[in-house]
Amino acid sequence: LLHILSFLCIFVGSGAYSPSVDSQNLATDNVSVIEGETATISCRVKNNDDSVIQLLNPNRQTIYFRDVRPLKDSRFQLVNFTDNELWVSLSNVSLSDEGRYVCQLYTDPPQEAYADITVLVPPGSPVIESREDVVSEGNETELTCIAMGSKPAASIRWMKGEEELTGETTAEEMYDRMFTVTSRVRFSVTKEDDGVPVDCIIDHPAAKDLLAQRHLEVLYKPEVKIVVTYPEGLTREGDNLDLTCIAEGKPRPHQIKWLRVDEDVPLHTVVTGSELYIENLNKSYNGTYRCVASNAVGEAYDDYVLYVYDPRAGEGTPPKIDHAVIGGVVAVVMFAILCALIVLGRYFARHKGTYFTHEAKGADDAADADTAIINAEGGHNNSDEKKEYYI
Repeated sequence: LLHILSFLCIFVGSGAYSPSVDSQNLATDNVSVIEGETATISCRVKNNDDSVIQLLNPNRQTIYFRDVRPLKDSRFQLVNFTDNELWVSLSNVSLSDEGRYVCQLYTDPPQEAYADITVLVPPGSPVIESREDVVSEGNETELTCIAMGSKPAASIRWMKGEEELTGETTAEEMYDRMFTVTSRVRFSVTKEDDGVPVDCIIDHPAAKDLLAQRHLEVLYKPEVKIVVTYPEGLTREGDNLDLTCIAEGKPRPHQIKWLRVDEDVPLHTVVTGSELYIENLNKSYNGTYRCVASNAVGEAYDDYVLYVYDPRAGEGTPPKIDHAVIGGVVAVVMFAILCALIVLGRYFARHKGTYFTHEAKGADDAADADTAIINAEGGHNNSDEKKEYYI
């Protein structure tokens, strides 16, 4: 009986009737699956009246008739079967499995629903190729990133550090709808780009965190700086002068030389590599001393202007006045004066002065007021005045 049903399914599936594309009772879903993984196909019936469900492959061969598998492909396995559902898994999916699968429901008229299986193929590991291994500052470099054998075609993005770059991308179809994608990016470099990573990032539905990285190697001319090792402060007659030339570049500077602009270096000047030493300075040594460093990319220099002062220059310089300290002292003094004035004012207000009137001057020795007035005026009417005469 099962064999008869199988042949009947194959006959019906071969196109003996016109299926209905849009069905109310029968439903299924499209499936996207990565090559080598497992896809699950479902046939679902909302209101089944004991009608038979079967699943057909893209060649309209019966995979499952109810819970029976007539097709001799063990990769198809029954996941679940009821009167209303048929779930089938397909393991180790390959590109040849891609296509439209058919859910059939034996009704009058029969119904069909379609599930499209799309097989995704991730690209291989991307590769970055460079036009040159190293590049000099100011020049342009070109990088190429290739993502091979993907389905669908991958998209490529470029990042230089935190900066996104715009590349030119082309996609070439190979076979079985497989694609190879190539992206090129061009940009000028500076010395700050040395060691900066450039990422080729692959975006594809079948791959995550897929990228290739390359660190830029940039050559740049030296950066030069003259440091005064001795003396600190003014250079006076009789002092020694010690200068150090610091030069950094890529590649490292292969030559460092000292010169005196527009004049010859003093005869007893000692130059040792990046060091310049002059002893017993005098004013004839005044001028501009230059350190020049060079490498394969170019050369650069830094200047030091020497001015020799008198031996006692700067010694009589008055000390710097700290105006903030002076202002603070003045404020304290004014505050003290103000406090003293306030205290004195309160003292005199409490202790008023004592004085005598003209009438009270003789009151101490007088018996009454009239006598006091006479005594105050210096006259004593009742007493004899003594007079002395000299001949």
